[in-house]
Amino acid sequence: MAVILFVIIKTFLVEAFQIPSGSMERTLLAGDFLFVNKAVYGAQIPGTTARLPGFESPRRGDVIVFAYPKNPELNYVKRVIGVPGDTVEMRGGEVRVNGDPLAERYVQRVDPAHDVYDPEFNWQRDYLLGGPGGARNYHPTRDTWGPLVVPAGRYFVLGDNRDNSADSRYWGFVDAAAIKGRPLVVYFSYDREAHDALPWLTDIRWHRLGSIIR
Repeated sequence: MAVILFVIIKTFLVEAFQIPSGSMERTLLAGDFLFVNKAVYGAQIPGTTARLPGFESPRRGDVIVFAYPKNPELNYVKRVIGVPGDTVEMRGGEVRVNGDPLAERYVQRVDPAHDVYDPEFNWQRDYLLGGPGGARNYHPTRDTWGPLVVPAGRYFVLGDNRDNSADSRYWGFVDAAAIKGRPLVVYFSYDREAHDALPWLTDIRWHRLGSIIR
């Protein structure tokens, strides 16, 4: 009975995930372990593409866990910036949604001067506002791109550590079916950069245990 309950809870209600990188600092740190609410958006039924009914859809500002589009075996954690139908863009590091600046108190900037073009941004040309006809003169950079129209059933996500995050700017939108849930709380955390023999035991970030994720 205990095993059955564990499987049901892990599959449909709550699952544990860990943060391997610093792309969501300061909100989430490398070495954080999270409990993720899988029921809120509707958990996927194992072995199928069907999902249980969710309580709500992802909203702007939600932190979500999803299968990385380029490798579904990996789980990524980012923040939703644009929902289906939104127009998203960035100008000099300032995010705008539907033409209005987005208040982002959670953002961390570590290298604002390194605003460069990357060939991975070329996917954006097909989603430009007004169609791909204006793509000839489109030259996006890390901090200046768009405006892009978010298609139906997809989401545009960014990391809070804005200068050190591989996110939708580089590899595109997140499909609704790839979203696994919304993180709830940090149940354990330790400093992954520590060089002690047992950092998970001696370098625990006690102040982060029980932190609510917003």
